[in-house]
Amino acid sequence: MAATPPIAARRPEALNAQGISLNDNYSWLRYKDDPAVIAYLEAENTYASAMLAHTSDLQAQLYTEMRGRIKEDDDSVPVQMGDYIYYTRTEQDKQYTIYCRKRGGLDAPEEILLDGNALAAGHAFFRMGAFKVSADHNLLAYSIDTTGAIVFTLYLKDLRSGELLDTAIPDTASVEWAADNRTLFYTIYDETHRPFKLFRHRLGNDPGSDELLHHETDDAFYLGLSSARSKRFLFFSLNSMSTSEVRYLPTDTPDNDFSMVHPRQHWMEYSVAHHGDLFYIRTNDGGALNFKLMTAPVSNPAKSNWRELLPHRSDTLIEGVDLFADYLVVYERRVGLPQIRISTPGGQNARYIAFPEPVYSAWPGQNEEFASNSVRLNYSSLVTPRSVIDYGLADGSWTVRKQDVIPSGYNPADYVSERLTATASDGSQIPLSIVYRKGLQRDGKNPTLLYGYGSYGYSSEPTFDSKRLSLLDRGFVYAIAHIRGGQELGRSWYEQGRLMHKKNTFSDFIACAEHLITLHYTQPQRIAIWGASAGGLLVTAVTNMRPDLFGAVVAKVPFTNVIAAITDPKLPLTVIEYEQWGNPHDPEAFAYMLSYSPYENLQRRAYPAILATGGLNDLQVPYWDPAKYVAKLRTLKADSKPLLLRTNMSAGHGGASGRFDYLKEIAYEYAFVLDALGVAGKD
Repeated sequence: MAATPPIAARRPEALNAQGISLNDNYSWLRYKDDPAVIAYLEAENTYASAMLAHTSDLQAQLYTEMRGRIKEDDDSVPVQMGDYIYYTRTEQDKQYTIYCRKRGGLDAPEEILLDGNALAAGHAFFRMGAFKVSADHNLLAYSIDTTGAIVFTLYLKDLRSGELLDTAIPDTASVEWAADNRTLFYTIYDETHRPFKLFRHRLGNDPGSDELLHHETDDAFYLGLSSARSKRFLFFSLNSMSTSEVRYLPTDTPDNDFSMVHPRQHWMEYSVAHHGDLFYIRTNDGGALNFKLMTAPVSNPAKSNWRELLPHRSDTLIEGVDLFADYLVVYERRVGLPQIRISTPGGQNARYIAFPEPVYSAWPGQNEEFASNSVRLNYSSLVTPRSVIDYGLADGSWTVRKQDVIPSGYNPADYVSERLTATASDGSQIPLSIVYRKGLQRDGKNPTLLYGYGSYGYSSEPTFDSKRLSLLDRGFVYAIAHIRGGQELGRSWYEQGRLMHKKNTFSDFIACAEHLITLHYTQPQRIAIWGASAGGLLVTAVTNMRPDLFGAVVAKVPFTNVIAAITDPKLPLTVIEYEQWGNPHDPEAFAYMLSYSPYENLQRRAYPAILATGGLNDLQVPYWDPAKYVAKLRTLKADSKPLLLRTNMSAGHGGASGRFDYLKEIAYEYAFVLDALGVAGKD
């Protein structure tokens, strides 16, 4: 067995807040420039590799299985944009996407706009950010990240000559073109990774002289840019976790200032779309918890002119709106499932799309053309691979443009998907989606992987994942806990899982695990739990609460150190997060966060096998969060089960960027779970 990495003796630092002093013996791990920190992380990586060295053949087998389910030479479904058809493709043995177009039709010659493989050359990490073509299709604004920090450098390319124009602009977030094909608007990040400034750039100018249009000084707000599908307006949004402000600019007057729709009003959220002489406004104003849809005249969209088009409904959440020349598409959620409402722009002749399975996921695809008679959707379920659907807005036709192919073979009839309901400690009914291989016996002995997230209102969708077959074919039950903090059951589901109700997220997850045991799908210690980021907070928090229940924990880039993060406004996104977790300046909120923060609540006891992962360049959850968690737990863990830390030294929050490198990470994590639960090979 490899030697556990030593924790260098350092002077502890004290965190003082609300009259409480919290000594932190591992705060030194926050200093990335200290060679001892890098040495420690590398030692932990070496230790983790040694501890799982006996699974090397299993890792290789898992990787081969998962790669065999990828169609390596593949094309996306083409998207019509004016006279051009845009699409992406991948090639055998190449890690990254190639961006292409054809003019006039699919039989036209291919034009490669960007080759991700060429752009990634020489970089350990590569991610594409913005990809925005000008209205005349002659210019491309694109951005790339080569660190994993999700901070992008913006480039402008002349698609006629292939030359790069102007000087690259660093630290950019969102970007949009005006209609004149020479004016570009973009936002940049501050040192806390908050988009905080909006600039106007004119082609040919030095970016250093770009005009600053807005500097957001309230640290709780971040900036965004979007374009109406009609192409007539740009929208500049300012958002916090609870409040919105939107400004608009006609795309044909790029020299003008953005105009206000409605100034920010605390705890009021809204977003804006455009059609004809009207703006369509989705808002929770006036107590519309699940949102309602309003219209306002473009000539004067002040709130006093808003008129209700689609009222608030207590059982239906309005998630988004798409507008086409002759149709209004509203994305809703009811009883935990997505619904899509089709009507005229005025809301008449409404109907809903009928989906082919009782439990499924459906979400908007890429819809670029305003004058379209179809809406592009993505559709999937736990047993149905992702399908790209063109739904006829006039005739209700359902055309499958593409379904993901599993080259190594896949038969959906070999698997069973179910929707269960667990009862939470307060009586709330928690949806639970599960999938397993047909023929599985409910004898209480099946290994199970339980996934959850439950934060920011993000709903955990029951979608297909070909990688997951490597678990199902080894006898696993895979389960998704639709816990509070998401929006599966409407906005109230989210509100019941944040701020002073955050512990509902954890008790819901525990209730789901116990329900699977009650129904004899599995038993304690045969359950592995898996969560990333805020989901990493979830799995480490419930491990503190019920370590007896779980056999293995995979905490990917876990937000374990809530108190240290939320009390340091210099850390990325901290102030923005006050409305998600709580304001540490409020004694009651501070005490509540302290009561569940995983790092502060570690105890001397037996714990499950634990794998925590981090990314050295992560700005969302700094690498030191999982590193400190593991270091402290090493001094308290009263058992011999594995405790591993694996840090990607050249990536950030999302892990490896290459599609094959990412599979190696998943194979490593699956091998850890299989080993911890004593599952050796396929059944």
